[in-house]
Amino acid sequence: MSRIGKLPVHLPAGVTVTVDGDNVVTVKGPHGTLSQKVVDPQIKVTVEGNILTVTRDSDEPQQRSNHGLYRALIQNMVTGVSEQFTIQQEFVGVGYRVEVNGQIVTLYLGYSHDIQFQLPVEIKAEAAPVKKGQNPVLVMKSCDKQLLGMVAAKIRSMRKPEPYKGKGIKFVGEQLRRKAGKSAAAK
Repeated sequence: MSRIGKLPVHLPAGVTVTVDGDNVVTVKGPHGTLSQKVVDPQIKVTVEGNILTVTRDSDEPQQRSNHGLYRALIQNMVTGVSEQFTIQQEFVGVGYRVEVNGQIVTLYLGYSHDIQFQLPVEIKAEAAPVKKGQNPVLVMKSCDKQLLGMVAAKIRSMRKPEPYKGKGIKFVGEQLRRKAGKSAAAK
C-alpha cells in the first residue's frame, strides 16, 4: 500500500466529513467548507467516528499514486477548515509597500503605476504594521491550501526577487541564491 495513503486522517473536534454517492468528500469546520471529488472509482473514502480512511481496490500504479494523492488532499482540507493556512510575503526594496482594503490588495513595486489585485473571497489578507528598519509584509489566510498557494505565486510573479540585491517579493523565511555581481577591474 501507499505509505501516505494508508495513514488514517484524524478529525479534530468541530470538523465533520460527509461522503455522498458520487464520491464527493465534503469537509465542514469552524473556518469554512471544502469539497473534493474523488474521480478514481476504485478509491473509497470511509468515515468511522473521528477517523477517516482512504482505501483502494487494486494495486495498479495509477491507483497507488491516486491513493496517496486523495489522502493528502483530504488531510489538507481537514487541516484548513480547523486551523487555516497562512502565507507571509515580504516586500524588499526602496519604496516597495502593500496596502489591503477589503479584498483589494494595492501593490507599489517600483513601477510607474500601482497594481490593484482582487483577492478571492476565500482569502483574508492584512498588511502587517511596518516597524522602522523592516520590510512591509502581506499576511494571507485561507482554509484552501491550493488556492492560497496559487494567489501567493501570482502576487510573487509581479516582482520576483532578483539575485544581486534581493529586491522583490519573497516569502518570509525564504533563502535566496545571491550572486556576487561585477568586481572592480584590477589595475
